[in-house]
Amino acid sequence: MGENRVILVDADSVWRKNVKSMLTKYGHWVVGEAGDGLSAIKLVRSREPDLLIIDAALPGGMDGLQVAKIVHEDKLAPVIATSSSDQHGILEKAKEARVFALLIKPVGEASLLPAVELALANYQEITALEQKIKDLQETLETRKIVERAKGILMETQGLTEAEAFKRMQRQSMNKRVNIRLVAEAVIMAHSLNI
Repeated sequence: MGENRVILVDADSVWRKNVKSMLTKYGHWVVGEAGDGLSAIKLVRSREPDLLIIDAALPGGMDGLQVAKIVHEDKLAPVIATSSSDQHGILEKAKEARVFALLIKPVGEASLLPAVELALANYQEITALEQKIKDLQETLETRKIVERAKGILMETQGLTEAEAFKRMQRQSMNKRVNIRLVAEAVIMAHSLNI
């Protein structure tokens, strides 16, 4: 709990001060404050916070949910949105913007702190799962390339599958490069010889 970098965005400076006081009491650091959407995006990009807490209805050309959507799409931080009232459709708009929580003002410690902790934990879990998916896709792509290169070696050199793999593996160790690079080189050399 605590020690996370937070940016607060709300046109009401008194509200920001109150929320900042609640967050700092529990060890979080407020690393930036803004009153409009454009400033919020600039702050998030420059300060790289762990969390953004933003009012859904900001003045100016960009409201808080538009900012939240951009922050989500660019994978900058999890977002907690706040709203002055349970406006018609605000929940649906918050879902579309992919916010991690929607708090109705006035926001107290009893609702803010659990929302902060859950948003941070869920964001970390999602980030870890996305990385795992990326790693698995990379592994699968490498396996496909190695299989294709083995097929080429088997066809052109008259090797068995095991011999073709061993040859690429030995080359990989001798050159101190990933086996995928060796396989790609085999495929490229074969395509140049055709």
